[in-house]
Amino acid sequence: MTPTKSLHAIIAATALAAASVATALASPAHADDAAQILKSMANYLGSQKTLSASFDSDIEVITPELEKIQFASSGQLKLSRPDKLRVTRTGGYADVELVYDGQTISIYGRNAKSYVQANAPGGVDQMIDAIQERSGVGLPGTDLLLSDAYDVLMANVAVSQHIGQGVIDGVECEHLAFRTADTDWQIWVESGDKPVPRKYVITSKTVAGAPQYTLRLKDWKTDAFADADTFVFKPPVGATKVDLDSAAMAEFDEIPPGTPSGAKQ
Repeated sequence: MTPTKSLHAIIAATALAAASVATALASPAHADDAAQILKSMANYLGSQKTLSASFDSDIEVITPELEKIQFASSGQLKLSRPDKLRVTRTGGYADVELVYDGQTISIYGRNAKSYVQANAPGGVDQMIDAIQERSGVGLPGTDLLLSDAYDVLMANVAVSQHIGQGVIDGVECEHLAFRTADTDWQIWVESGDKPVPRKYVITSKTVAGAPQYTLRLKDWKTDAFADADTFVFKPPVGATKVDLDSAAMAEFDEIPPGTPSGAKQ
């Protein structure tokens, strides 16, 4: 094949692929059931007394030179409704553990060798709201665990689409896409009778370069936790207690301190 013919073939194939995507996105059938699939996911998660999963997350920042950089972390979560949660996350710049026992929230940063504690009675939903309001530290992905997850996720959605199917970690999923004024977000929900989220991507439209936050979830389990200490926090010897509102909370973020303001998702 000559270079000219090869180029024509590539252009034709690209045009065909683009047309196929456009056709899929325009399908009325896909537009109707995205909310229904999302609701089935939220209902399933919300009906489970206990949940556990492991996850990998990527958060992007945009440098002043408009270079896009990703920071990666991995962790585990354990939830016992309505008022107990444990999350661990390890990355290149943070090694963090969050424990909530229904009354007190404790966050320990192993790298910082410090921890914060605050009273947060009421349950997991109220605790998540309190920590984001008081510390300013974002907790992307925790909206999936809320008891009213569907209402929270859909609150500002202007457009929803069922893109089609996808495969995440070898598991067939329903691929959904949603748009709000500030963000676009996608979620891949496992097909079948266990509609758990497998991948969650949030794209910021208000920051130059449109940085993304990506969360991949696996190893979902709904078994009760046998260990009585699962939701008990014991400060390590030598750890320093700091205030929830202090600058030390920066140590618990997913990106290193000093990242330019407004440059992250």
